[in-house]
Amino acid sequence: MRRVLIVLVPLIALFGCTLAKVQVNVVSERTALENQVLGSYNSLNREVLTVASVRGVDPLGRIEEPPRTSGEQEEVNTALETIAFHADDLDAFKRLGWVGENNEGLLASFPMDKDNAPESLGEFAARYKEDEFKYVVGQINDAREKVMRRVIQINESFTQDDLPKIRRVFGDLNRENASSGDRVQAEDGAWTVKP
Repeated sequence: MRRVLIVLVPLIALFGCTLAKVQVNVVSERTALENQVLGSYNSLNREVLTVASVRGVDPLGRIEEPPRTSGEQEEVNTALETIAFHADDLDAFKRLGWVGENNEGLLASFPMDKDNAPESLGEFAARYKEDEFKYVVGQINDAREKVMRRVIQINESFTQDDLPKIRRVFGDLNRENASSGDRVQAEDGAWTVKP
């Protein structure tokens, strides 16, 4: 028995008492303001999903009234739908270099250079007229403005005076979420292409 213990004790010590090596990498740290804005923005997105997922018929087959929403809530729901509706066009505009993410959370327009469009976007670029392009960019910017203002309305710690800070947070988020090759405006106002 003693021989067994002499063999087992070192084995247990060798294999049974190892400490796991834990490696923690911090990818990014958000400020308290960014976390508040993101929380409010995510709340708006949940509202849209809730409204979209409500059934119109009860279990007995009777039509149910949709839940009531405020005018402001409906306005921001429409704004989020507008942003989602134009997401593909916006992606193409960015790949063509026609728009960039400014440092205030909005899109900035650049000249529509159709001659240097990549082959994959040539047909798309050829069919877009300048007035239509400006209209779509205007709709997206208007929708983004409504979302930013709604973030202030639903978060009791924000006032209208905080709008410039909210704009910067959205600018940072849009810059962070931009794809490689997209035009982005730094906090100091300089335009670059995201690597």
